[in-house]
Amino acid sequence: LCELEVQHRWNTRLKRALSEAQLPNAKTLSNFEWSHIPNFNPAPLMNLADDPGWLERGENCLIFGASGVGKTHLASGVARRMVEFGKRVKFFPSLALVQSLQQAKLNLNLQAALKKLDRFDLLVLDDLGYVKKSEAETSVLFELIAHRYERKSLLITANQPFSAWDTIFSDSMMTVAAVDRLVHHALIVEIRTDSYRKRVATNRSSKSAS
Repeated sequence: LCELEVQHRWNTRLKRALSEAQLPNAKTLSNFEWSHIPNFNPAPLMNLADDPGWLERGENCLIFGASGVGKTHLASGVARRMVEFGKRVKFFPSLALVQSLQQAKLNLNLQAALKKLDRFDLLVLDDLGYVKKSEAETSVLFELIAHRYERKSLLITANQPFSAWDTIFSDSMMTVAAVDRLVHHALIVEIRTDSYRKRVATNRSSKSAS
């Protein structure tokens, strides 16, 4: 009976924590189809998922790859594991979070908004490349990165490699400063393969034509 009660409490806590995290539904590491990225070595990412110590050290994880290769799924899977370890996590489409922070800055509440996010051990910023290259949006993104540097962790997915981040930030100095802070303590994951969604669509088109 005691074990059942402990399990029930754990399940209740996990359900509440996952609800707060707002991770995409059903995207876990156990149901990721690794065969879609056959040349990818999952070991470093799996090691990260098996040890929450990187959050306690305020380290980051950055996942790069073309659209449709599974970046969001992998990020969500790692984030879910952190929730299971008892860490507080929040998932955001990058553009939505940046626009929210931009509004907070207009209302002179940016620092309060950044401090409010401090309650999360990990923020997941999905699809960073969708942030528009405007001074207003990229300045609040940089302030978020600087605010969490060496204190709280970020898990970021992006289509563009660092060499193309001048398309995100409004000037090269801000780009360099942002990248320096992100990579100082970070696992960088690169997925070099064609889009799985694109391959599926191509196969369907071929079958339809035959």
